[in-house]
Amino acid sequence: MSQPDLVEVNRYGFSTEALAGIQANAYAAGHWPLVYILSDGATSNAYVGETTDTLTRLNTHLKHPCKKQLTTVHLISSEYFNKSATLDIESSLIRYMAADGCFKLLNGNLGLVDHNYFQKDGLYSDIFRETWDKLRRQGVASHSLEAIDNSDVFKYSPYKSLSSDQRKGLIEIMRALLDPGLKNLVVEGGAGTGKSVLAIFLFKLIHTDDAGLDLRGFSEEETELRDLLAQFKRLYVQPRMALVVPMASFRKTLKKAFRNVVGLHPGMVIGPSELAQQRYDIVLVDESHRLRKRVNLGSYYGAFDKVCATLGLDKNTCSEVDWVTRQSRKAVFFYDADQTIKPSDANASDFQTIKSSSDSKVMTLVSQFRVQGGRHYVEFLDGLLNVRLSGTGKFHSKQYELLVFDNISDMVREIDQRNQDYGLARLIAGYAWPWVSRKKPSAYDIEIADVQLRWNRTSIDWVNAPEAEHEVGCIHTTQGYDLNYAGVIFGHEIRYDAQRDQILIDQASYHDRNGKQTIDDPDELKRYILNIYKTIMLRGIRGTFVYACDEGLRNYLKRHIPTYKSNVIALARPPEKLEPYVNAVPLYDLQAAAGGFSGLQHVEHENWVAVPQGMAVGRNIFACRVVGESMNKIIPNGAICLFRLNPGGSRNGKIVLVECAEVQDDDSGSRYTVKEYQSLKIDTEDGWQHQRILLKPRSHNPNMATLEISSDDEHRYRVVGEFLGVID
Repeated sequence: MSQPDLVEVNRYGFSTEALAGIQANAYAAGHWPLVYILSDGATSNAYVGETTDTLTRLNTHLKHPCKKQLTTVHLISSEYFNKSATLDIESSLIRYMAADGCFKLLNGNLGLVDHNYFQKDGLYSDIFRETWDKLRRQGVASHSLEAIDNSDVFKYSPYKSLSSDQRKGLIEIMRALLDPGLKNLVVEGGAGTGKSVLAIFLFKLIHTDDAGLDLRGFSEEETELRDLLAQFKRLYVQPRMALVVPMASFRKTLKKAFRNVVGLHPGMVIGPSELAQQRYDIVLVDESHRLRKRVNLGSYYGAFDKVCATLGLDKNTCSEVDWVTRQSRKAVFFYDADQTIKPSDANASDFQTIKSSSDSKVMTLVSQFRVQGGRHYVEFLDGLLNVRLSGTGKFHSKQYELLVFDNISDMVREIDQRNQDYGLARLIAGYAWPWVSRKKPSAYDIEIADVQLRWNRTSIDWVNAPEAEHEVGCIHTTQGYDLNYAGVIFGHEIRYDAQRDQILIDQASYHDRNGKQTIDDPDELKRYILNIYKTIMLRGIRGTFVYACDEGLRNYLKRHIPTYKSNVIALARPPEKLEPYVNAVPLYDLQAAAGGFSGLQHVEHENWVAVPQGMAVGRNIFACRVVGESMNKIIPNGAICLFRLNPGGSRNGKIVLVECAEVQDDDSGSRYTVKEYQSLKIDTEDGWQHQRILLKPRSHNPNMATLEISSDDEHRYRVVGEFLGVID
């Protein structure tokens, strides 16, 4: 039995003539609060809005030079809607559509509304999920909400609701940029305080046209922020701006985030050495504690010396901090002294010199946005690693899962389970084992009891690499990233002396050569290593699991962290004349099963079917009928659906048409199914291999099973097409 719809999504043409049809919509005609999406499949542009006066608002958009070019309007309505709900759904759609990537948003909404209201986390959460499913049905969205939640494009999107702390910080940064007496601003904040988001938000704010800028989420601060922005644009007509990111892996991630935002481009995100190419009006430095000096640079010595020569700086006394101040009219450093992890990191004294200068200002961010344990967990962690906790009370939080493990195998298994449940659960370790597998890929690097593990095989964007869930990352591949769960392995380089009640460091067991060369003071090395463990223990949003190789350290951790127990698991009317590949695509007679695989059948070109305005048309597009109930949240039983032929690229989180070919004789056919695709991969000596493919249902019936394809059966299956939407 199907459940009653909580929300309607109706599609219309977007034109003056089409408004007459929209007048027949009871919610639009009755001035009911609703949400709408304007889109155009040809340009891949879209705009999201909410209103209680639909016809007037759409008429206004038809006069806008950019929005009037859009071709389709989707009205999202519900008898449960009120003003708070539509504002919230509008904000959520902007965030998720911007990260989904089907469309580039024309929205200038910044500081999105984020407030509580009656039944927000119950009824209206269900309404938003149903809305998203129906938008996927109509081809307006592609990925699942779960896949988007775990994407870096979503996490580092400027379409965010800023906290009071961040809003005040943004205004303070704008004031500093306008103050002729200030050259440098140091924004201090610990891991997870939203420094990266604030930097990206500032870029989007400055590069959004005034006409499209919506700052309603700033409420009482909106007037001041608009005034500051107006002053800024008078002072900097076309500002030369750069976001400097010292770590190559994280830099690539932020470039990807910039690529998906209208008004921004990847070239705005640069490495420190690129500062030598030109001077900038404004330079923002994310993770500025990772700027370097001329110590333990390995292969980077040559590039470092070349930039110093170009800028006329003494290579032996300067650091990349000096490059920033030399090449910028204004500089903003996002800084956390507790995340310096090796001797090559710029000296704290470099930042102290800036902070104490008369032309500099310091501000602090304190709110915790990453870990759901909040500041309570951050403060607990600081006391734990510095042996400053009193008594034997253990950490407790209803929002955060923190456990210490007696057996490494249990932790590996639980991280794997969390990865299946939530995604982005990774193992991370201190650099206590040599990287043997770098030269001998078949070798294992980390061997503890009966568990054998390898270090990360890629250093660029490892967290999102296909094989990452089967490897162990280090500080260099995880700093700056968010995970859902982190499984942290304390290696042999760190132990606990119960008699002295101290954490001790064994330098011989610390294998980061560039992380310990030139260090003569044992306390300095200990400070770096404690910073490393604190940083990686602040990666997990939902929880952190811990295993310590040293039994003494493990017992110390068990005094303050709960111990793992084995039972702890947490449409439009078709046109009269069909023109092939102009407004119509071939309709094939295969009936793909939204359930198990369909019976053996031939596939033949049956007819042509009209494609609704605003949806993709081309020679790589086709249609077929989908039967069954396993996808009924998105695809009704018997619906004709549009697919893009064998698109390639990442399919995770997308709905696909899969063929299971049975090699028999000329009378044989093929089997087809439509499901949401998830691939778990590993990197072997023979290249990438699917370890397991999951084909997931999206059904109101919870008993619908996920289809699992093992690596042994993979050759029998082929992704034929990517679902674009329901057309009938």
